[in-house]
Amino acid sequence: MTKRYKDMNLYDLICQSQADNYDALEELIKREQKNIYASFCYLGASKENISDLTQEALLRMSKNIKSLKNPKYFKSWLGQIITNLFYDELRKKQRIPDSVSIDSYWNNDDENEDSVLHICDNGLKPDEKTIGKELTDVIRETICKLPEHFRIVIILRELQGLSYEEIAKITKTNVGTVKSRISRARNKLQECLKPYIV
Repeated sequence: MTKRYKDMNLYDLICQSQADNYDALEELIKREQKNIYASFCYLGASKENISDLTQEALLRMSKNIKSLKNPKYFKSWLGQIITNLFYDELRKKQRIPDSVSIDSYWNNDDENEDSVLHICDNGLKPDEKTIGKELTDVIRETICKLPEHFRIVIILRELQGLSYEEIAKITKTNVGTVKSRISRARNKLQECLKPYIV
């Protein structure tokens, strides 16, 4: 890919993508994929589905980019795709009961009939126990514990960078409600981060 697309501003990149320029679309995908992945992480999507949801969001973005009437509203449009996919996953979760396969935990290398059940340790590894990593984990866990309506607005505002008006449109609420929810979500985050602030 030429340096030209890497240096291109978002607006021009979207316009080029809409004109069937596949190099521009590839660059657009590269720019957005980390942000989309992070959005699903913070929204609390199940770990095994985050990559699939990210791929689906990128696919919908690519397939429907021409339907975006004004490239200026790209972030809002993409936020709507992410939100819709997240709600779709929530609806699926309500229909499918959680299940765990115990077979995946058995040690297959052990030919002995008295195989040992291995339980994953989800705790931080020694090399991960830095204050930065710990703080990131606390922020993510706190956001994931927020009620769904707070979680969505804080992600759309802080990660996607959307305006209050755009968030109101996506969440089908008024601007005052959006501001109130973001304020309450931020207060909750500040409470949880007090022990880390000197």
